[in-house]
Amino acid sequence: MAILECKSLTKVYSVKPVINGLNLSLQAGKIYGLLGPNGCGKTTLIKMIAGLLKPSSGQILVDGKPISPETKKIVAYLPERTYLTAGMRVKDLIAFFEDFYDDFDENIAHEMLANLKIDENSSLSILSKGNKEKVQLIMVMSRRAKLYLLDEPIAGVDPAGRDYILQTIIGNYNPEACVLITTHLIHDVESALDEFIFMDFGGKVLRCGNADEVRLATGKSLDELFREDYKWGSF
Repeated sequence: MAILECKSLTKVYSVKPVINGLNLSLQAGKIYGLLGPNGCGKTTLIKMIAGLLKPSSGQILVDGKPISPETKKIVAYLPERTYLTAGMRVKDLIAFFEDFYDDFDENIAHEMLANLKIDENSSLSILSKGNKEKVQLIMVMSRRAKLYLLDEPIAGVDPAGRDYILQTIIGNYNPEACVLITTHLIHDVESALDEFIFMDFGGKVLRCGNADEVRLATGKSLDELFREDYKWGSF
């Protein structure tokens, strides 16, 4: 069974469709890249899957069920912007996640924070933007969810931090789960991806498939293919 299915999914703001008749099927045990320039509907799609926005039409199924409190229990969502309360300490955040999510594993959180040398007694207010984003990702990846939705997880992080974040994603998600990463920084994430989806403006799929197979067939990286498909220089 697919972990995530989107069927004829559409989201319209005013009269303009941001997502337009989208069909997707994502399987367990794979990392998917939802790739595209800013403004193509990636965040809107993620928010609909997370249950934060309602579709204008179409259907979303998570583990075979419509969006509901039941599906939200098995979805771990990392938003594009930091949502953490500045006055909290890191260890308070761990306690909050431990209390709020049945599938949260605090041992994983402690280990990852130690690897990054982030003091759990530190207040979030004194952490750098990059370290706040790392802490937020660690909280999400310490859950044993079935679907991880990661919206631009490396956008505000330095190159060395990006490598650690990608290794964290690869090494810590439930092997029976699915990971969906949105980003416009394709070069930095493509080595972590099993499958890719190129989003076009208007919320349609421009190209999708297995990352290794398309690289082998074309002799090009996903980043090169993306630039060719859009013919826009650098993102």
